Amino acid sequence: MVIAEIIGGRLLVNADVSVIIPAYNEAERIAPTLHRVNDYLGGCSFSSEILVVLDGGTDNTREVLRQVAETVANLKILDRSHNRGKGYTVREGMLKATGRWRLFCDADNSTDIRHFDKMLPLLEAGYDIVIASRHSNDAAGAQQVVPQRRHKRMVGQLGNLFIQCIAVPGVWDTQCGFKAFRAPVAERLFSQATIEGWAFDVEILALAQVEKCKIGVIAAEWVNDGRSHVRPFDYLKVFVDTVKVRSHLLARKYKRS
Repeated sequence: MVIAEIIGGRLLVNADVSVIIPAYNEAERIAPTLHRVNDYLGGCSFSSEILVVLDGGTDNTREVLRQVAETVANLKILDRSHNRGKGYTVREGMLKATGRWRLFCDADNSTDIRHFDKMLPLLEAGYDIVIASRHSNDAAGAQQVVPQRRHKRMVGQLGNLFIQCIAVPGVWDTQCGFKAFRAPVAERLFSQATIEGWAFDVEILALAQVEKCKIGVIAAEWVNDGRSHVRPFDYLKVFVDTVKVRSHLLARKYKRS
């Protein structure tokens, strides 16, 4: 396995684009995603790195990564033995990546890497952040090609209305796991972030709105993977953490960098 060498908390690679993939017990899904991402990046004109950040785990994800690393030359791996949550893991990757554009995506490739084709023109045009959305109110043509089960969709819809009221007005899908940032913006926002779990997207977008970042949205063609790690309790935790974000904003607890 290729373990990324780190000096001063940063990887020893300079890239135009860093693709950050958080991974927790992803032995069944990570290899196809990495090969797909690698194939896509191989056809692009810009330089790139793929940074997998292991969030602990108990399966054989490390062994799978060891095998993939034999054929994916630009794969870097940050291996952490203790589980801290997706928010902590994405933040770690964002702050240790080197790309001038930093994209995080999910290990199941539910939003295919080809969506970056639509993000890049917006980033080049000066947008600070570009997010993919599964909701047509955010972007025409957005859809769940293979949708979640009905009860999850209902919880998600109610949760989004709550998130808009409390923390991120005007964004109908804060939770799609495909977001790209200009490097200075990524470093500024993620260095302030405190949420370690699933609601980290809410916090980052709330901070971005407060700092008046220019946010672009592209339509996602999202394919659900039924092997999600999100548990029923996690939905409640997102609500609790959303309230926490709101209270931190009101109390001015976030430290501007």
